[in-house]
Amino acid sequence: MNNYQFLNVDIRDQIATITLNRPDAANSFHIPMAQELMRAAIACDENTALRAVIITGSGKMFCAGGDIASFAAAEQGIGSYIKEITSYLHAAISRFTRMNAPVIVAVNGAAAGAGFSLAASGDLVIAAESAKFTMAYTGIGASPDGSASYFLPRLIGLRRTQELMLTNRRLTAKEAYDWGLITQVVADDQLITAAEALAKQIANGPTQAYGSIKRLLQTTYGNGLETQMELETRSIADNLNTEDGKEGVGAFLEKRAPTFTGK
Repeated sequence: MNNYQFLNVDIRDQIATITLNRPDAANSFHIPMAQELMRAAIACDENTALRAVIITGSGKMFCAGGDIASFAAAEQGIGSYIKEITSYLHAAISRFTRMNAPVIVAVNGAAAGAGFSLAASGDLVIAAESAKFTMAYTGIGASPDGSASYFLPRLIGLRRTQELMLTNRRLTAKEAYDWGLITQVVADDQLITAAEALAKQIANGPTQAYGSIKRLLQTTYGNGLETQMELETRSIADNLNTEDGKEGVGAFLEKRAPTFTGK
């Protein structure tokens, strides 16, 4: 399955692998690729059988962010161009963030600008040892997009976010891990193997419970204690009424490993 020009999308064993595929342009976003990512995200969100998603890049870079050449080509219409491209990119990130299936981002090289933002939005992020991370936006006189101003302060705090956004400091994969930006660092030649192993583990888990966890964490900074606890109560009650919830409880009592179906 690959009805895309600038992405490779492969779905097998209830896992979708989405590969950004403009290697000659450092997998940078222009309007057509951003639109395709939105379409892929909607397709994943609508696929109730899907239980994990991997996002990675082709070639030597994960994603260099926006395609600056396409920005320049827009000339006086650059404002309209940016509003359109971010509409697609933001819709994609919103769908990935709010669907039940966890998203694993496998960063295979440099992640700059919107590429960094996309990586930070993942539920689990694995980086190759050679990966680098930089905001880069102010280098072209711009401010961030792609959810960076939402996720980065929550992941690493305001001070470190300010440093990344104002100075364009470049982080190595190890530094990104030490800062709490990513989940794991692996050898370059082990990246996809590690991402696929993690996706398989996640795909065998309770998908609806994962979705509940994602939603609870999205609201935690905006709610008071009692509101958040009420959401926890409703989520756990709903989860234990699912087939997976009943299977999990039964397996625990029978002292066996549960077999989750995502239902």
